[in-house]
Amino acid sequence: MTDASTKTAAAGKGVGTIDTRKYFGTYDRRPLRVKDDHLRRVLAGEDFLLFDGAMGTQLQARGLAAGEVPELLCLSNPQEITQIHQAYVQAGSEVVTTNTFGASAPKLGGAATVEEVFSAAVACAKASGAHYVAADIGPTGSLLEPMGTLPFDDAYELFAQQVRAADAAGADLFIIETMADLAEAKAAVLAAKECSDLPIFCTMTFDEDGRTFLGTTPEVAAKTLSSLGANVVGINCSLGPKDVAPLIRRMLPWSSVPVMAQANAGLPHVEDGVTLYDIKPAEYCEAVRDMLDAGVTVIGGCCGTTPEYVAGEKDLLAGRAPAARDVCRDFAVTSSQRLVSLPAGHVGVIGERINPTGKRRMKEALRSGNYDYVMQEAISQTDAGAQVLDVNAGLPEIDESATLRRLMADLQGVTNLPLQVDSAVPATIEAAVRSYPGKPIINSTNGKQETMDAVIPIAAHYGCALVALTIDEKGIPQTAEGRLEVARRIVAATDAAGIPRQDVVVDCLCMAASTDQSAPRAILDGIALVKRELPGVRTVLGVSNISFGLPFRPLVNATFLAAAFAAGLDLCIINPCQQRMMDVVNSWRVLSGEDQSAQAYVAAYAGRSDAVPSAATAAASGTAGGAANATSAAGTSAQGQAAPTAAADDPVAQARAMVLAGRKGPMPALMHDILAQHDVLFAINDVLIPALDEVGVRFEKGTFFLPQLMASAEAAKAGFNTIKEANDAAGVEVASKGKVAVCTVKGDIHDIGKNIVKMLLENYGYDVIDLGRDVDPQVVVDTVVREHLQVVGLSALMTATVPAMADTIELLRQQAPWCKVIVGGAVLNPEYAKMVGADYYAKDAAESARIVGEILGQ
Repeated sequence: MTDASTKTAAAGKGVGTIDTRKYFGTYDRRPLRVKDDHLRRVLAGEDFLLFDGAMGTQLQARGLAAGEVPELLCLSNPQEITQIHQAYVQAGSEVVTTNTFGASAPKLGGAATVEEVFSAAVACAKASGAHYVAADIGPTGSLLEPMGTLPFDDAYELFAQQVRAADAAGADLFIIETMADLAEAKAAVLAAKECSDLPIFCTMTFDEDGRTFLGTTPEVAAKTLSSLGANVVGINCSLGPKDVAPLIRRMLPWSSVPVMAQANAGLPHVEDGVTLYDIKPAEYCEAVRDMLDAGVTVIGGCCGTTPEYVAGEKDLLAGRAPAARDVCRDFAVTSSQRLVSLPAGHVGVIGERINPTGKRRMKEALRSGNYDYVMQEAISQTDAGAQVLDVNAGLPEIDESATLRRLMADLQGVTNLPLQVDSAVPATIEAAVRSYPGKPIINSTNGKQETMDAVIPIAAHYGCALVALTIDEKGIPQTAEGRLEVARRIVAATDAAGIPRQDVVVDCLCMAASTDQSAPRAILDGIALVKRELPGVRTVLGVSNISFGLPFRPLVNATFLAAAFAAGLDLCIINPCQQRMMDVVNSWRVLSGEDQSAQAYVAAYAGRSDAVPSAATAAASGTAGGAANATSAAGTSAQGQAAPTAAADDPVAQARAMVLAGRKGPMPALMHDILAQHDVLFAINDVLIPALDEVGVRFEKGTFFLPQLMASAEAAKAGFNTIKEANDAAGVEVASKGKVAVCTVKGDIHDIGKNIVKMLLENYGYDVIDLGRDVDPQVVVDTVVREHLQVVGLSALMTATVPAMADTIELLRQQAPWCKVIVGGAVLNPEYAKMVGADYYAKDAAESARIVGEILGQ
């Protein structure tokens, strides 16, 4: 269910500091420094804004040398940069974007300071006469933890330095663009939000499959970033406008702020050594028209676009008013890969198992650092039909904050479900939600003033959903009316903090029927009262307490859950692995009309009989749109594949299953069992490599994404390490499958793709020589000759560094003609690969491993 577009009029408001919460419902009252009334209306979704087009394309047209740092031209050739800006202004751009896309300290490499570059870049932009100057902030070029090596806090500091420099230089707003990692985008938005009061525009880039390379969808990006506090969100780069348009349409319903689009001018191709783009201005603008009709209000261009494209867009905007659009007001939370929403009348399941309270094995696992046990609980609950996982590490004898953050990081590799951060310590909650790549639920606040003062601002600042317990300084009220009054006070506080009602989830608190048989009625009446008296809020309940002290507790729990659904309960915190509980959920979805035509129920239960209960009945779980989705009796993994099942006495099958599940904990013991029965070659070639091949297949199909790929690679690595340790102890050396060199070419300091390829190749058993980034062509050639390598992999992210790739390949042809060259990177495609003289083009790490195997005969 969606509500009408929130086009709250802002007429009569003065120019200057404004409160955007009044317009589109952003989550905290961050006063914005807005240059004028027009920009204020843009931020309210009431007017259009026209950005410029590509900077890099214009620099190349002016002879930018391969490998040159373009941001330094602001210092060495400011007139030329200003001329580029002026060309866009003359074409109609209201906003020009500073030439600072790569102006972070690591990328500048000491050639100039961040402050010097931003000062010069803003000065160049202002000299063009543009009405607004947008400080451009691009990605760091490094992959953030847990998949990469860059800590979230370090990324934040890099962005914060750029934010402060841009603000001091006089920029009017920030454009954080070309983000593919939601965690990195979050770090950049937080840096802008916490270190400046200028408006924040943030765009992400998507592949042809509609996801970033880390698996983020447009819906997830829109919901997460607009909740976090970006003032405008959207898509840039990526694809041509016709391909961007459907992605933008998917983004529009989930963004509570205006949406922008800056597409490429199609795909690049080379004619007579010149890079050209295949979509001309007229065709480009026609596709942009469709996006304007859908509700986009901020437009411009990215790679390949020129002032001619901007002029066409200006003509599109003439006489046009922003289109009305519907913004979904459902309860919705996200992980980096999945949005889970709960339309009115639908019910959701929060898995309760990752919590040490009353769970001996979970306590032991957390105390001993046995996180694999926790991962297995996550996988089991995901397979059983949970839609959100509660994560609690509250043991006094461990570092709760560090453990909770570690669990949340590790869980991203084994499940795509959003997480519920469960802690009673506000500092622990904030540390966990700050770096979480998504919109989580905070569990919880309550009616105690001290708790509300501590927790509600955290939820508001980070754009989280929030569980509100109906308990205060006096304890848990005995009556439904008492619970309502506590809930009313909490909701008044969340309203004041700017948290939308649909993000507030009231828990009327379940008490044991065995000690007070009036408690169940008070709880049920409390749920009904909250839903009636506090319109818009949702309700949640941890169900299992109701049966404490009674025999055959699952029956009591299931019966009470059905009654709670009838009273208006939206979310239940249960053990989804208990079939009786999921039976209630699935059957209720039929009776309430959520499971339309009972399709999911029939698919899951058609073959079931109470006389012969199945071991694991499939669960009907909510999809991103809230519809029911049945899984097979075998269960499904978080990535949508059949869950690996293996006999307990078959270590080979179990090891393969652990690699697919991304669980490295059991691998050493399993490999020891395998080596007790088989030789090393069998363990590698018949166990680990086939499992990695299957991971690659799933990655190619788009059912695994980078977090799952890397988790599986880590599991395989644990197996390889066990083999190596066993052989070292026996004095036996494992033969290498061959050597490969990889690097990022001269002038390019981005190494995300290269590092992923390296990791996967190593886990396939190859010796990888990592030459690093910004590597001189002669260094590559010398390494190939010295090691007599048969294959080398070259990576480039920037169009400007593709000529350096061609130079490297040409030198290899001259001095090491036997060596095969694989190329890859964001700006590469098969035509570019052919143009630079490469032997192979690999679109991702999985394909790189396949090609290397082909070349080396493995």
